Amino acid sequence: MTEGIHLVVLIHGMWGHPGNLAEAHSIFNEQRVQSAKKDSEGVQFRVLVAETNRDESTYDGIDWGGERVAKEVFEEIDKVKEEGGQVTRFSVLGYSLGGLVARYLVGIMHQKRMFETIKPVNFNTIATPHIGLLQYPTLFSRLASRFGPTLLSRTGEQFFGVDKWSQRGRPLIEVMADPERVFYQGLVLFEHIRIYANAINDRTVPYITSVIEYDDPFVDYKATGLQVELLEGYEPVIKSWTVPSEPPPPEPQPLPLSPAWFRSIRDQPLPLWLRRNYLQKSLSYNLLIIAILPVFFPTLIALGVTRLTLASRRSRERIQLLEKDDTPRLLSIVAELEREIEGFVLDTVENAGASPLAASPPLSSNESTELQPHKQSADPVKPSKSAPRLSAMQIRIIASLNAIPQLQKERAWIADVHNSHATIVARDVAGFPFHELGRGLLRHWADNFVA
Repeated sequence: MTEGIHLVVLIHGMWGHPGNLAEAHSIFNEQRVQSAKKDSEGVQFRVLVAETNRDESTYDGIDWGGERVAKEVFEEIDKVKEEGGQVTRFSVLGYSLGGLVARYLVGIMHQKRMFETIKPVNFNTIATPHIGLLQYPTLFSRLASRFGPTLLSRTGEQFFGVDKWSQRGRPLIEVMADPERVFYQGLVLFEHIRIYANAINDRTVPYITSVIEYDDPFVDYKATGLQVELLEGYEPVIKSWTVPSEPPPPEPQPLPLSPAWFRSIRDQPLPLWLRRNYLQKSLSYNLLIIAILPVFFPTLIALGVTRLTLASRRSRERIQLLEKDDTPRLLSIVAELEREIEGFVLDTVENAGASPLAASPPLSSNESTELQPHKQSADPVKPSKSAPRLSAMQIRIIASLNAIPQLQKERAWIADVHNSHATIVARDVAGFPFHELGRGLLRHWADNFVA
């Protein structure tokens, strides 16, 4: 009897490598051992941590990353067959950029009709920029949106939605959210879709894009007095949050240079990232580090920009070589579909009842999932002055993805860290022990994973 295999694929993020998801892999295995049971059909698990799209390769775009990971998945499926088994179920977890790569991978698999024989079960992302990167009313954000597409090569262009991926010139993140495209059609086939987002302190992938929402109830949480209740046993996952009808009065601040002011500085606890490892040296050593920061920091910035520039240049050279390859790719297939739709739209544009999004029939004969309109919160959050400016495209993406009825969302509350983006997946516990804070969220993912 052929053994059924549930293939679970883990995909890391930008600049990442498989080790970034070592804790996720370990916790998933622990959960499987503790449960020590199979489902009714005797399916066994097999975890594939994607290897090929790593480090500088992540500059090459969501699409090329998806193509690389798809090749790994197909090779793993063939390997299972050679060993006398058969992949009958499929699940995927993508972290950060890896979540977008996962959505592209799903499109490839759907286009190849793989979900006719393999059941798509769990689709999960953690801190993924589903609607692209956001533009805030700050100088840094303006600079990032201006130079990011150049410094991050093809991936940067796709992050900021300035690429012309399809034949009609639409950005890839918009195409992937189109209900008439294989990416979306494949995604809605998954029985369980759950996304995780940092509620606060994610400087890399902010709340709105990772949780796919129009507004951010946590943006001014200190001023509003917002209170959170964490899910017991799965901290930092948020169980619920409330905002008082009246904001708390501002705390009185001591006068500068007063005794109370000096006491407040003395009693202020160090942030977690300053309490650990390489900064736990002698006082003189730490004072030396602080003294050289005015020279060291600008130098570090210059080195970082130089590294990004060189990596982006190498990426564009790789892409030129990849595009010379005549091997059929999903990019060319979807581009051909776009050409067909463009012709159809031109022929029917005078028809008042025509809809461009209704031009393409679904790829497979699988019954389409009925889409429900997105429901706004009954109590919309008052926009903050620091709120991002959503583009018309991003608003369309939010509406489209929120129409998926089985979509579930979880928020993480990770305070006292400068950037919670790495902490949420416990990315480097050895180097930064406070990354342990993310293990509860990974346990939540593993425990809610459906076999």
